[in-house]
Amino acid sequence: MTLQFSLGTTAPETVDSACVVVGVYEQGVLTSAAARVDSATDGLIKRQVESGDISGKAGSSTLLFAPAGITARRVLVMGLGAQKSFDGARFQKVCLEAARALGRLPVADAVSHLTEVDVPGRDSAWRVRIAALASDHASYRYTATFKPRDKSKQPELAAITFVAGDDSQAGLDQARAIAEGVQFARELANLPPNICNPAYIASQAQSFADTQDKVSCRVLDHVEMEKLGFGSLLAVARGSVNKPKLVVLEYNGGKTGDKPYAFVGKGVTFDSGGISLKPGAGMEEMKFDMGGAAGVLGAFVAVAKMGLELNLVCVVPSVENMPDGDSYRPGDVLTSLSGLTIEVLNTDAEGRLILCDALTWTAQTFQPKAMIDTATLTGACVIALGKHATGLMSKHDDLAAELLAAGEETLDRAWRLPLWDDYQAQLDSGFADVANIGGKSAGAITAACFLSRFTDGQRWAHLDIAGTGWDEGRKGLATGRPVALLAQWLLDQSEK
Repeated sequence: MTLQFSLGTTAPETVDSACVVVGVYEQGVLTSAAARVDSATDGLIKRQVESGDISGKAGSSTLLFAPAGITARRVLVMGLGAQKSFDGARFQKVCLEAARALGRLPVADAVSHLTEVDVPGRDSAWRVRIAALASDHASYRYTATFKPRDKSKQPELAAITFVAGDDSQAGLDQARAIAEGVQFARELANLPPNICNPAYIASQAQSFADTQDKVSCRVLDHVEMEKLGFGSLLAVARGSVNKPKLVVLEYNGGKTGDKPYAFVGKGVTFDSGGISLKPGAGMEEMKFDMGGAAGVLGAFVAVAKMGLELNLVCVVPSVENMPDGDSYRPGDVLTSLSGLTIEVLNTDAEGRLILCDALTWTAQTFQPKAMIDTATLTGACVIALGKHATGLMSKHDDLAAELLAAGEETLDRAWRLPLWDDYQAQLDSGFADVANIGGKSAGAITAACFLSRFTDGQRWAHLDIAGTGWDEGRKGLATGRPVALLAQWLLDQSEK
């Protein structure tokens, strides 16, 4: 269920809602909304602060039920932490925790005054957008493969009104579009690999295109790709009964004839490692190896829903990497679409082998203004940056700066790693133009170095989301990153 968002201006003490949300800093400092509720309830919040029931610790929550003196049936008091160090990241955390707390209550609607809290350097539209996206993220529930449950017993949170000025409408509109893209990406990535295979991704892309006036979709099958010379991509797909697809979505929101921006996303719907088989423990998480594809498709959805005045193409090479009598092997030499030959040293480094052909085809076909690829590419990136920052690599300083800025704006942050030619020697091969791995050191960088050989003359950047694409553990869900970053980047481009 997608949360419904709206803007409001009603005072917290008079709003008719199942729950009103206000904030309190550490040291008992009340926000203006909390102070108004406190005054109307004869000092109820201050008494709770004095008793220690409300600490003000960032992300903590205290529920006050049916307080006399106000119209709302409940008050959810959120801790904001220290006032002096309050910033955007903490604001996002508080909004996320508020939505989680609301989700545990039998309420269908709520009114949040957290969007009135001052965040240094951020305006009202930004606060509303971050609050809406955080709330939508927290309220997401994966239900596709569970037995349907009875929803009649208890109300579920369906709508949040954010109290903010009229200048916040643009932020709310953007949040709705980006939230739709994030949910598209998360749902696709969370599905099991026996459902979400290359053909399924193609069908979902086509279904979306069928509902949008400015969007078209085409899908290249393995026969067409063989005729074109996708030797690297097709080699990876050989071991699976699920045939590969190249999914191509085009959004024409700009002027006719304008070159498009291009997204390319790794769509390995299950990665067993192939002949270089992965360890069994945790292999179920390899259904998330199409997180890059999910991310670019979600960003495409967000851009189309925002109606940005630009042209965009989204290309998803989708395969399943499985061991089989016909699987490609370590030692094989592949001929890529670009003509470069590739020595396979490890069949588990397959993402770059499908991306290289997709990048070549995208550049040749569309000659884009800029091309961004997104992939759950390397465990090395997880070791380098953990689960918080997406790895960003590009030889174009201006493009890297734009993407980093978009990440800071949305708090979907990235960190730039070097892409110096010094690393290229690690990919030297005695049997082909390039090897598909570069050894143990700098694995995320050498993977990007490999891709860079197929993007000559292109304004290109690579995003490694191996650490940020999903949460760890058996119950971990896809995050929907980097939908917000990519959508913001194109929003910035459309405003130039």
